[in-house]
Amino acid sequence: MVDTKLVELARIGDRRCEGFLATPDAGRKPAVLILSEMFGLNGPMRDFARHYAGRGHPVLVPDLFWRTETPGGLDYDEKGFALAWARIKDFDVDTCGKDMRVAADALRKQPSCNGKVVALGFCMGGRLAFVAAARSGVDAAIGLYGLNISKHLGEVSAIKVPTHLHYGDKDQHVPPAELEAVEKGTAGNPKITIYRYAEAGHSFFNKVRPTYDPAAAAVAATRIDAVLAGV
Repeated sequence: MVDTKLVELARIGDRRCEGFLATPDAGRKPAVLILSEMFGLNGPMRDFARHYAGRGHPVLVPDLFWRTETPGGLDYDEKGFALAWARIKDFDVDTCGKDMRVAADALRKQPSCNGKVVALGFCMGGRLAFVAAARSGVDAAIGLYGLNISKHLGEVSAIKVPTHLHYGDKDQHVPPAELEAVEKGTAGNPKITIYRYAEAGHSFFNKVRPTYDPAAAAVAATRIDAVLAGV
């Protein structure tokens, strides 16, 4: 059995930071902090939470966009894309780093958490998983098809926990120059591992996206499971 609910993580005036919390009914395992795509706390992110909670992990999906004018989740339609691109234009990564620490601390307080928190991020959240590894006190981080991680290569030395980055070689949003910069810039840190999927494109792990790649997703899922088992 999995229990799900919205929880309040922070508040500024009338503006609240909510998160979707999914918890198992027994056991203690590492918690999973899901960092969403630019579409925010939408249905597929909640489904990821239910999936990992069903396997015994407490899971939290915070609304990363709670400080913006369009908080919450967005659909994968024309309107959703327009709003998503607009709200990440001026997204404050530094403030989000602090919000992610608050979310990680909230997860550690869950009775079903063994004290460890793994950040798991997708797209924009893949970048944020890298930031969380450097700044937000998580015990491991996994970023799938993260955008603009090269902007944070100055923080490589601050990463002391296992950090895995997954990229599809056919990702139209992560150009070869970006991937090359990330590979080169992280090569000196043995905690950082990069996985590449020759035939996969962007969003290859998300079942509702047209670029979903079941073969690549299956391999990535096994690698994610290994991180969760090892912290």
